[in-house]
Amino acid sequence: MQPQLKPMRGLDLKQDELFSYTTLEQRIPSDHPLRPLRKFVDTVLASMDQDFDGLYSTRGRASIAPERLLRASLLQVIYTVRSERQLVEQIDFNLLFRWFVGLSMDEPVWDHSTFSQNRDRLFNQEVARLFFQRIKSLEQWPGYASDEHFSVDGTLIDAWASHKSFVRKDGGEPPKDGTRNPYADFKGEKRSNATHRSKTDPEARLARKNKGDASRLAHMAHTMIEHRSGLIVDVECTEFNGHAEVEAALAMLERTAKPGSTVGADKNYDQQAFVQGARKLKVTPHVAQKAKSSAIDGRTTRHEGYTTSLKIRKRIEEGFGWLKTVGGLRKTKLIGRAKLSAQLLLGFSVYNLIRLGSLSGWWRGSHV
Repeated sequence: MQPQLKPMRGLDLKQDELFSYTTLEQRIPSDHPLRPLRKFVDTVLASMDQDFDGLYSTRGRASIAPERLLRASLLQVIYTVRSERQLVEQIDFNLLFRWFVGLSMDEPVWDHSTFSQNRDRLFNQEVARLFFQRIKSLEQWPGYASDEHFSVDGTLIDAWASHKSFVRKDGGEPPKDGTRNPYADFKGEKRSNATHRSKTDPEARLARKNKGDASRLAHMAHTMIEHRSGLIVDVECTEFNGHAEVEAALAMLERTAKPGSTVGADKNYDQQAFVQGARKLKVTPHVAQKAKSSAIDGRTTRHEGYTTSLKIRKRIEEGFGWLKTVGGLRKTKLIGRAKLSAQLLLGFSVYNLIRLGSLSGWWRGSHV
């Protein structure tokens, strides 16, 4: 009689290990893309050490290290973590997150409210812009970035506010019917930014992308890219109005572009205010021409560089698309333009770091 064969099934043992003989450093694969990314981030943070010292008082309890706060915020962008509560939870049990932030395996994690309070106090618009600018000081940057050819564009970022909060400035109140989500009918009511304001986010403006698009409360984000590798060299955040794109573009050109540069843009920038403003800064405007009443003529369009700029300028949409999908900023989670500006600068800082990694060959998106 043949012995009965048992199935080669593994046992579901539930005995907890008391000790671990593997260090946190050994847990992270040597070829993981977060390793070189952290080296870049640590280099930037080391250059900001004195700037961090100036933000803290010499009295009271020690706060969360600003370096850890910023590394954690970078992880939130890279892995599209939607809230600080989820981020802190991930840091608590995710060894990769612990390693990147700088926590040991047994070190306690902060409460999510403590993290939010420290982040709001530390990462204002000035600190976020400083971090964004220091990335451009990395030794790898000049090899990939152009300092002569640029493109500008803007996009809408939905505000954390509903149409029901958009009430009259002369004493209107949001609709109420005793329920959590009251019914509201705006049919036949004329609503505009001149007469109405959001109670939730007063700085948000009623906006729409084009005539066929639905109106919504939003802010505007503006970027400026260089043409060699598509890296983002400047960022602005403004309210939505008829001249915000031109004003933001000229402000970024004045800060970043040197005389003799070129700037590509779509048809919205084909207007005298932008063309003359760019030429005043000694920057050649390569804007897409309108069918009628164009602000540029054959003296600009006849050159081969004009055609090249119109082709490359479309790459600026890649940054906006990444920010709204991976970066989680299709709709802002914070109230006010100052906080959104800091979010934009942080998000585009991560975009530039990942772009440098892709160009250098060490970043692989399959790991995230």
